[in-house]
Amino acid sequence: MISGGGTGGHIYPAIAIAEELKQRHPDAAFLFVGAKDKMEMSKVPEAGFEIEGLWISGIQRNFTLTNLMFPFKLMSSMLKARKLIKSFNPNAVIGTGGFASGPLLKMAAVLGIPTLIQEQNSFAGITNKWLAKDAHSICVAYEGMERFFPKDKIVYTGNPIRKDLLEVQNKREKAIAHFELNSEKKILLIVGGSLGSKRINELIESQLNLFEAENLQVLWQCGKLYFERYASKQTPSIKVLKFISKMDLAYAAADVIISRAGAGAVSELSLVGKPVIFIPSPNVAEDHQTKNAQFVESKQAAIMLREKELDAHFEKTFLKLLKDSKLQNQLSKNILKLAKPLATKAIVDEVERIERPAR
Repeated sequence: MISGGGTGGHIYPAIAIAEELKQRHPDAAFLFVGAKDKMEMSKVPEAGFEIEGLWISGIQRNFTLTNLMFPFKLMSSMLKARKLIKSFNPNAVIGTGGFASGPLLKMAAVLGIPTLIQEQNSFAGITNKWLAKDAHSICVAYEGMERFFPKDKIVYTGNPIRKDLLEVQNKREKAIAHFELNSEKKILLIVGGSLGSKRINELIESQLNLFEAENLQVLWQCGKLYFERYASKQTPSIKVLKFISKMDLAYAAADVIISRAGAGAVSELSLVGKPVIFIPSPNVAEDHQTKNAQFVESKQAAIMLREKELDAHFEKTFLKLLKDSKLQNQLSKNILKLAKPLATKAIVDEVERIERPAR
């Protein structure tokens, strides 16, 4: 049984782990558990796996009526999780973060089933910290995680990565054709997350004249929430995209990348090895995107700009990166050192180590 959801950063690692397990054990059965009405309820079936939903959501930072419902949602989810576990009888239960993983892994521990946590970020989430005491193994992507978790349970694996990203360097020609780009012009890729980023989109809109003056081509993934607003900005050199399904080709085409700093994005970009400007979202739990970006920047492997710095510093920072090939090479070389291309295999090795025999 596997649970991870709320954002793509929790869902896609869960799917990657399931796919590696399925490759090793073709006859194995899988059941995902998510939060009702969250994106995992559609993304997991699209990947070919069954999913059940729990009535669960997080606690809001400010006092709301929704918070008053949390104890009832938690109790309801614990009871349903217990029923699902009893019925499915799993060898192991895996959590990659998100609201639903809390009740599922807590109830699995109560029932004596081995559990594994996969923490993507450099700053552990509330749910995983809550579950750590009972977990058999905790797979992490950053050093120094013993400040959140019991040291003897930590395994430094990296984050699960989609297999199609392992050979990005050989796909540039295919990528240029796929996005109908000019191979003689530099290409800027903007990735604001699966739903898009309001602030990054506003920034890109304000800089379109600069990009044009620098003779750049732009792959602009603005997100489905903002596509209608920015679709009119499309030109032969500016590709405005709701969603990029072929991320391997987008990375292959790019010369420079502007991205949010979610754990999945950081892990993918480490493997891709292109120069990156991270603009972390300040609106996530524990401000973990800023901490992710700070870690990479501390290794001289990327540039970080906070949202509040964009108006004053973006243009100067971007132009320096664009024109300084020595800086580009340094960032590319250093971010590749952070890559963990065998992370998914290492996590599944750990699942196999802790799982109980089939019954």
